[in-house]
Amino acid sequence: MFGHTFYHQTTRRYVAIFGTLFNDISIERKNNSGVVQQRMKVPLNYGPMEKFLSRTQQDPDFTAPAITLPRMSFEIVSMNYDGERKLTNMTRNVKGILANDRVRVQFTPAPYNIEFELNIMTKYAEDGTKILEQILPFFKPEFTVTAKMIDDMDMLTDIPIILNSVRSEDTYEGSYEDRRSLTWTLSFTLKGYYYGPVTEKKIIKFANTNIYSSMTATQPTTRITVQPGLTANGQPTTDINETIPYADINSDDDWAYIVQVENYE
Repeated sequence: MFGHTFYHQTTRRYVAIFGTLFNDISIERKNNSGVVQQRMKVPLNYGPMEKFLSRTQQDPDFTAPAITLPRMSFEIVSMNYDGERKLTNMTRNVKGILANDRVRVQFTPAPYNIEFELNIMTKYAEDGTKILEQILPFFKPEFTVTAKMIDDMDMLTDIPIILNSVRSEDTYEGSYEDRRSLTWTLSFTLKGYYYGPVTEKKIIKFANTNIYSSMTATQPTTRITVQPGLTANGQPTTDINETIPYADINSDDDWAYIVQVENYE
């Protein structure tokens, strides 16, 4: 599309970042004396809550376990453009000096709010509160993750994840043979970005600017030029008469800026 073929695995990275926050939650069950009788790690899967709840009804005779509770699942529910975080279209990120004085260039990304839902499914009410208490203290109301989103650019990005709401539901309905499922649904907003293609450009070694006295003037009043300065023996210089041609200066040389101002009035 638009003459570029690229894939940065951006959505996949956001899913991995979000899931990693909740993939190491465990709960303990104690007897009346306070002795831990059972400790379990809460499984986490990507997928809709209804998919996992439907499995709890597949064995109404309880001859075999349909699914182990507690369990957590999460999924992306929507994605919306965030104009408040938009940067200018012409701003570019430049990283890494390659061979032949070329750099990697990428235009500023498009900001998107990615809405996630985290579902906690338990059989006992206290199991749900045990899980919630290991999540809620870290969101006030946001938690920021730093991640490398584009490998070629070697650039770290801060990604805020905001907790919007928490709601509970008791799905115990029907006969006594039906399985009971208490669910907690946590809604999050991940403030992410979607990035365009990474291209390679030559390093600019010479720049000039003409300044005019008015919008209708045909001749400039001042001309300013900027270029690197390096002597033949490898010393930086700001004197245009001492420097070698700027085309022969490499980006990793120890050069200095040469600024020339010419007035035509």
